Amino acid sequence: MYAIVDIETTGGNAGTGRITEIAILITDGASIMHRYTTLVNPMQPIPVFIEKLTGITDKMVSNAPVFGQVAKDVYELLHDKVFVAHNVNFDFSFIAHQLSQHGFKLQSRKLCTVRLSRKIFEGFQSYSLGNLCRSLDIVIEDRHRAMGDAEATAILFHKLLKNDMAGHIQGMLKKGSGDSYLPMHLSSDDLDKMPNTPGVYYFHDSKGKIIYVGKAKRLKKRVTSHFSNNDIGKKKQDLIRMVNKISFRECGNELMMSVFESIEIKRLWPQFNRSQKKFENRFGICSYEDMQGVLRLGIIKKKKYLQSHTSFPMQVDGQRLLNKLAREYGLCPKMCFLQKETIACVGIEESFCEGICEHAEDIASYNTKVKSAIREMIHHSPTIAVFGPGRTDDELTCIMIGRNDLLALGYVTKDAIHLKQEKLVKLLEPAASNEFIRSLVMNHATVYPEMSVHFK
Repeated sequence: MYAIVDIETTGGNAGTGRITEIAILITDGASIMHRYTTLVNPMQPIPVFIEKLTGITDKMVSNAPVFGQVAKDVYELLHDKVFVAHNVNFDFSFIAHQLSQHGFKLQSRKLCTVRLSRKIFEGFQSYSLGNLCRSLDIVIEDRHRAMGDAEATAILFHKLLKNDMAGHIQGMLKKGSGDSYLPMHLSSDDLDKMPNTPGVYYFHDSKGKIIYVGKAKRLKKRVTSHFSNNDIGKKKQDLIRMVNKISFRECGNELMMSVFESIEIKRLWPQFNRSQKKFENRFGICSYEDMQGVLRLGIIKKKKYLQSHTSFPMQVDGQRLLNKLAREYGLCPKMCFLQKETIACVGIEESFCEGICEHAEDIASYNTKVKSAIREMIHHSPTIAVFGPGRTDDELTCIMIGRNDLLALGYVTKDAIHLKQEKLVKLLEPAASNEFIRSLVMNHATVYPEMSVHFK
């Protein structure tokens, strides 16, 4: 049995809008077995433009039941039926959300008459309910009212059942079918083409413009999750409504996908991306001379009045760099605030601290080492190439960073790891660098030194 559903609402988002009218038609696929309709008091004002569209006014719903009073009836009609609607995810999101607020969990299988019509009645210019009904000679009585649109959708659905020679309806009802949750304008072919490998994906609107860029270790699984969960937030619902196409680019590994995502967000400035648009390094390493005259390094939260020698997004990035500098230049972990002063010095135990923390090293000599470490931070950013697994077994990814915002990346053969800088960079594509990318690459080089090459 099928439940043909149509609702009118106060807005386009289930999280903030409310139902003002609901109509449900129960059909066996050939005949209407039961009709149900009611106005609903949304307990919020109906916007003027919606009032003009539907004809439903605040006065009309003032004495209507609130949704909680009809929730049990609605649930009983829907819970064991296939939920059918024109743009089914819109109607389902509102009804499921408002039922959940009254203790009812709706988990019906769904069919979208927009998606079905695209498959069964191919070639129409528009699949809106009004245009589709005109093309199929279906008369809509009382347009933009719940029962009028539900009646038209029921006639349309019966036609779809009769003309479904390829079995599209049964295919959509199968468990795991993307057609039950994908946005109405999005072809399931786009999702079917996606691999479960690391990469970057793009959501396009009806004009082809990229409105969102994301990254994923498993592309298909991540993209599916955008549409299959029940997030009713406005941003999420607006994004789903606008998506018309998905494209993707395989990246080989997590570092490459993170770097490439950052490049693309900065290049395209997509409407629905927020992270990295205003990316800022929140921490830095500063220096000061203490009361004994010892030059000390420490990690600080960046502030306008504090000058830092270098910066990074996370505190742990600074700790890695300070640990590296301490070992290379013989600096004391205690003097760099890497360990508490009350415990034994790790630097002395590991033989890279010469004892400044125990007054065993000349202060002037120690300060000279600190100044050398500072010069490296400021002036001697190394050129580094980091390698990782590629898109195929016989290639590697390569990302190179260096001074003057050098960033180049691409895919190379495995023997390229032995090339000199000048030859390697010719195999890569230049790109726009930023501090977030540099931090990612530097951290990767620290964690995986065996897959990194430092050029002088």
